[in-house]
Amino acid sequence: MRNRVVLALAGAVCLAAVPGISAYARQKNAAHVREFQKQLAGDQKILQALNRLTYGPRPGDVQAVKSMGLKKWIDGQLHPENTPENPVLTEKLKTLDTLEMSGAELVRNYPTPQMVRQMVNGQLPFPTDPDRKLMLTKLMERYEQRQAQGGDAAAAPNMANGKGLSGLVSAQQLRSLRQGTAQQRLAAFQALPRETQDEAIGAMPQGLRQGLFALAPPELRRRIAMANGPQQMVARDLTEGKLLRAVYSNRQLDEVLTDFWFNHFNIYLDKGADRYLVTEYERDVIRPHVLGKFKDLLEATAKSPAMLFYLDNWQSVGPDAPQARGKKGGPRGLNENYGRELLELHTLGVDGGYTQADVTEAARCFTGWTIVQPQRGGAFAFNQRVHDDGEKTVLGVKIAKGGGMSDGEKVLDMVAHHPATARFIAQKLAMRFVADEPPAALVDRMAETFRKTDGDLRAVMKTMLESKEFFSQGAYLGKLKSPLEVVASAVRAANGAVDYAFPLANQVAQLGEPLYRKQEPTGYSNSSREWLNAGGLVARMNFALQLADNKIPGVRVEGSGAGIALGSPEFQKR
Repeated sequence: MRNRVVLALAGAVCLAAVPGISAYARQKNAAHVREFQKQLAGDQKILQALNRLTYGPRPGDVQAVKSMGLKKWIDGQLHPENTPENPVLTEKLKTLDTLEMSGAELVRNYPTPQMVRQMVNGQLPFPTDPDRKLMLTKLMERYEQRQAQGGDAAAAPNMANGKGLSGLVSAQQLRSLRQGTAQQRLAAFQALPRETQDEAIGAMPQGLRQGLFALAPPELRRRIAMANGPQQMVARDLTEGKLLRAVYSNRQLDEVLTDFWFNHFNIYLDKGADRYLVTEYERDVIRPHVLGKFKDLLEATAKSPAMLFYLDNWQSVGPDAPQARGKKGGPRGLNENYGRELLELHTLGVDGGYTQADVTEAARCFTGWTIVQPQRGGAFAFNQRVHDDGEKTVLGVKIAKGGGMSDGEKVLDMVAHHPATARFIAQKLAMRFVADEPPAALVDRMAETFRKTDGDLRAVMKTMLESKEFFSQGAYLGKLKSPLEVVASAVRAANGAVDYAFPLANQVAQLGEPLYRKQEPTGYSNSSREWLNAGGLVARMNFALQLADNKIPGVRVEGSGAGIALGSPEFQKR
């Protein structure tokens, strides 16, 4: 039975890769170009849609789509608001409370040690929850004790208020925690008073803590994870939430597009205040706009504190501002980072016809677009005092002086409706969903739809999904999966049950795609070239073997169910 599961997982992990290698080698071949005219038949069309518009089919998906009708299923994915969400996913996401918090709430509830010290000193407000306030205070006590012992909080002995674990529990409880079976250890811990539990977590050796984590219920797991640092929970929840949605969501295209557009408007999570700003960015800026108007998505990203901080625009000032370099005590000046990425990566593309002068002029238009207290959660604000209010010329269009904040808005409107933007966005979407080098005729039709519909992204996707090229032999099995797709599709193919998803996020990182941590503004590539190497393919197979053997914590694969379902004729046709 294990062999059948391994074969199923190999299909999910590599079958899209192996034909993808030969397909990539044939991209320049004229005969291959003609393959985009050859249509898929029967279940192949369903599999093509499931492989491209979802994170991979689950057992029974082919039959379910066949029963519903492919066209109706695609329409449901294009209108996720009409597709009821999976209640299993809804329940699993409840534990990840950071996903619903504002940046300011994240700072208060999941602070760094330095922020907790500021809370203790009255410089920052404590959380309103008294239990959270007590926990943070105790964490600060332990942090300072460890630093006093050697300056390395991570390496110092585990202590709680000066006591080791033996000072907190009875001898019998200590034996149960250290020597008992897994269930005995959990029972012994849960028998402790709540306050003692929190202190005991901090005093436990790392190995004992991790052993308890693996079998703890969700609420206790979260408290154990908090002992490693509350601030780490923000990134942890983001990555867990992404994996859980990829595996369980009924609105699969919505999830795939959220990932696509996050990479298009990429932000690096580990840059300063963005540790607390990316959650709102993905939830409130990217996710609501993935099937809306491109102009709305573009403007939302431009005014996002996360983007303003990542590309340093929040510190960009005009030449006449008191903060400008050359002025008395002025440390800052014009920052062109956002102006450059707006034109090169977000809209026109590198070959879109702009010049360095356009980058500079665009950057002048966005001076004064800033953030109020970014280190405390931030909010967008326009500061007229640091704005360059002089006349500018962007892409040959004069922007009169005295426009204030509207200068930047005019640039956004200009580039959102530029023909080069229509083609650039069409090309990227076709590369993601059809082929690394999509047919020019398809890109042209998608770009035309973009222009005619005022950048309606749902309409552009519909043009692609109704095309002969999308359902062609040239597109079928012609893309290599990204690490995120590999991990999510393998779990879905094996009908795996995910208890907690952080180990899966670690697997994605080990395969080369640490989530939310692409430092460059390009985001992760849509091209197979990014992932096409022998070492990566071996790592994918090793992951499949680990998953099949249930050696990845937090995930359970039941061999019989997965093997039977995925050994079906529908799966073999992949």
